[in-house]
Amino acid sequence: MQQKNIPVASLVEDLMDENQAEWILTYADLVTLLLVFFVLLFSISSLNLEKFKYAVRSIQVSLGESKPAIDLLELIVASENHEKKISLEEVTGLRSREQEMLSDINRFIEQREMTDNVLLIASEGKIMLRIKGAILFDSGSAIINTEAMPVLDEIIHIIDDYPEYSINIKGHTDNQPIVTKEFPSNWELASIRATSVLKYLINGGVDPARLTATGYSDLMPLHPNTTEENRAKNRRVEFVLEKKTTPF
Repeated sequence: MQQKNIPVASLVEDLMDENQAEWILTYADLVTLLLVFFVLLFSISSLNLEKFKYAVRSIQVSLGESKPAIDLLELIVASENHEKKISLEEVTGLRSREQEMLSDINRFIEQREMTDNVLLIASEGKIMLRIKGAILFDSGSAIINTEAMPVLDEIIHIIDDYPEYSINIKGHTDNQPIVTKEFPSNWELASIRATSVLKYLINGGVDPARLTATGYSDLMPLHPNTTEENRAKNRRVEFVLEKKTTPF
C-alpha cells in the first residue's frame, strides 16, 4: 500500500484553521451571553405593575390571628390610593404583635382608671409605659408602695405574653436636691427606684435577661422644674419595651 506524503506546511495551515474556528465559537458564546444579559436588564427596567398585580392576585396575607386573610393586591391598591408605603412587617403580619400589646396595655390602663397617671407612647418600634413616681413610691423613698404592687403585677402579666420584647426600666427625679444617708443625691434615688422595680419584675417571674435598669436623676425632665405640678410629672418611672434583635 502506497503511503501518501502530506507536506508539513499544509498541516500547519490546517491547525491554524482549527484554532481560528475555536476562537470564533468562543467569541460567539460571549456575544450571546451579553445579549441575554442586556435583554434581562431591559425586561427588569420595564416591569409592568399590572403584570405584577396579576402575579400576586391570588396571594393571601393574614394580618393577625383574629383577622381574616386579605388579598395582597388590596394592600397594593391601598398603598397607591393613600400614597403610603407598606412595610414588610405590615404585609407579613409581624406588626400585629405590637398592636396587640398596645391594646392589652390600653385595656389595663382603662380598667384601672389610671389615664391620669399612666401614659402609653409608641414610637420608632418602641413602646414606652410612663408611670408617675407618686403611684409607685413615697416621697424620698425607693420602697414600692403596697398599692402599686397590683399595677406591677398586671404589667408582669402583659410582658410575659410578649417574650420577644426586652424591657429597660428608667428612673427619673425632679431637680430638688436630696441628701440622706441612703440617698446622697438624686442619682442614687433614681437608680435604686429603677432597680427596685427590676427586682420586683424578676421576683414575679420575668426573665432577668430581658431587663435592664437605668437612673437618669433630673437630666431628662418632661417639663421645667419651676412648679410643684411640673416636678411631680418629672418624677416618674418608664418601661421601654423594644423587640429584641436576633443575630444571624
